[in-house]
Amino acid sequence: MDAPTRWLSSLHRWLLPWRCLLCGDTGTNGVDLCADCAAELPRNAHCCQRCALPLPISAPLCGRCQRKAPPWDAAWAPFRYTWPLDRLETRFKFSRDLAAGRVLTTMWQREPRSSDLPQLILPVPLHRSRLRERGYNQAVELARPLARALDIPCRHDLLQRVRHTDAQTGLDAVERRRNLRHAFALRASAVLPDHVAVLDDVFTTGATLAECARTLKRAGVLRVDVWALARAPASKT
Repeated sequence: MDAPTRWLSSLHRWLLPWRCLLCGDTGTNGVDLCADCAAELPRNAHCCQRCALPLPISAPLCGRCQRKAPPWDAAWAPFRYTWPLDRLETRFKFSRDLAAGRVLTTMWQREPRSSDLPQLILPVPLHRSRLRERGYNQAVELARPLARALDIPCRHDLLQRVRHTDAQTGLDAVERRRNLRHAFALRASAVLPDHVAVLDDVFTTGATLAECARTLKRAGVLRVDVWALARAPASKT
């Protein structure tokens, strides 16, 4: 940390102390999260390398990916979508709590990652009607600071949602795939590199990320990775 950054951090602590958004205790390390709550965030340490599904022991392919390979090439989801991270994500996504968003992006940047980084990050887009309703795209808000930290270009205008779809919440895997069919397209003038990462906030069934990956592969992208802040555990149904 350089001298100006240290000075600004000290000024912030004096004027507006960091305060944990989960328990109300004093925040630490320049984030509104105390050390205990930060340690409680559920890391996705053992997972499928292809789809990031949480597993008891890490493996190149989980059973699902062995039965049917997904359309992307690799996945990175550093957290599991369980308590208390799901509480922060809900506040960020549905309650417009940008402080919770800053905590999530900061913690994501601090997680270990592969050295084989993409040449471009594309946040999963919202349809314009959903964007007007919500006011911001949570995937874009997560992607921008992460892209800056990794020194990777981020474009929110190349991958577009061209068809309004029903909310995915409450739909099973088959219904989610059907709901998203032909929902995405690339801008006509888009020029894409060989290696791209599609980024979303939460990876549930993977239907949204899969449709984005298919769109990019049809456009000639050789490798598509999928990134998400958190990976939901396997459905029990």
